[in-house]
Amino acid sequence: MKFTQIPLGTRFEFEGKIFSKTGPMTASAEDGSGQRLIPRYAVLKPVDGAAPVVDTAPARQVDEARVIAAFDGFYGTCLRLVDDFSKAELEAARRKFLAALQAQK
Repeated sequence: MKFTQIPLGTRFEFEGKIFSKTGPMTASAEDGSGQRLIPRYAVLKPVDGAAPVVDTAPARQVDEARVIAAFDGFYGTCLRLVDDFSKAELEAARRKFLAALQAQK
């Protein structure tokens, strides 16, 4: 497991010593020898058995109606700004965007 994946307070072994994570990049040695910076690339061995389960933040949920309303406002502005020759291409891009939203349901 990597250091960035473990929560604060987790005990692990690194270079033959037992540490507890005390900060985003620091750990305290159990033998009382002080704190140490742990490199991101370091591969750590869990001490208390299995590796701890890392809670990942849930994906942000956005209301589809709000997305479509915001996009319609954006599309309206774009429609006023493009020349007549580009309007067909802009409309095709709009349909492609809305189809991608429908495909994710």
